Amino acid sequence: MEQLAHQVFSGLATGGIYASVALALVMIYQATHLVNFAQGEMAMFATYVAWALMDAGLPYWPAFFLTLAIAFIGGIVIERLIIRPFDDADVLAAVIVFVGLLVIFNSVAGWIFSYVIKTFPSPFPAEPPFGNRLIGSHDLGAIAVTLVVLVLLFIFFRFTPLGLAMRAAAQNPASSRLVGIRVGWMRALGWGLAAAIGAVAGIMVAPIVFLDPNMMAGILLYGFAGALLGGIDNPGGAVVGGFLVGVMENIVGAYVIGTELKLTVALVLIVGVLVVRPTGLFGHKLVTRV
Repeated sequence: MEQLAHQVFSGLATGGIYASVALALVMIYQATHLVNFAQGEMAMFATYVAWALMDAGLPYWPAFFLTLAIAFIGGIVIERLIIRPFDDADVLAAVIVFVGLLVIFNSVAGWIFSYVIKTFPSPFPAEPPFGNRLIGSHDLGAIAVTLVVLVLLFIFFRFTPLGLAMRAAAQNPASSRLVGIRVGWMRALGWGLAAAIGAVAGIMVAPIVFLDPNMMAGILLYGFAGALLGGIDNPGGAVVGGFLVGVMENIVGAYVIGTELKLTVALVLIVGVLVVRPTGLFGHKLVTRV
């Protein structure tokens, strides 16, 4: 029983990372109705930026928040300079652009920082809190950071004029333009927020998996599974989906298929959700009146 509880709590910890990636994917999907396949590599590159800042002598938390600011600005720049020219292009062209971004970020990270695996510090104590043996302090901290990000986003989108404008631009761009909302800039801000959220995921997972240019490949797949399971158009649902994927991955990997095949859990979830319930657990069905 204790081993099962350990698997559940460990799954919640990794699920927090998947939830952050899923949340970033949902942010961009709401703005463009496309899945950003380069989200994981953008998060990885931001994590390298944080590592470089700390290696230069900056303390952890100042480097953390400075990295989020850099990632936010970088996301806006990417949308304005690279994504925006393809607004009227077909879906295949957009997918090619995303795949190109993935390759560019991966290659540039390897070129600048090398492909040597690096250790990444954790800001949380080494000893588990309260003497518990089920979950480590970094795992608890990663869950707490994910929940804080979710609460801040909820407050931003629910109670601030800018957040309401971004929601309106994502849901009905034509009507938003008629009332004076600059839809293009709202999309750019969505990209900036997604890049910053992805950076949080990268920084939180780096102490667990170590830092290298390919560290986010599998995590992006789990994050995508979480976004689909919770609802690709529902930020809160995507977070719940990320936590569920983390728990299912650990339990199925430990008791059913073995740790070597855990990645297949994400693949089975993706296919299963698309076949059985494409809108996910908390997604909204699109109804078109004809």
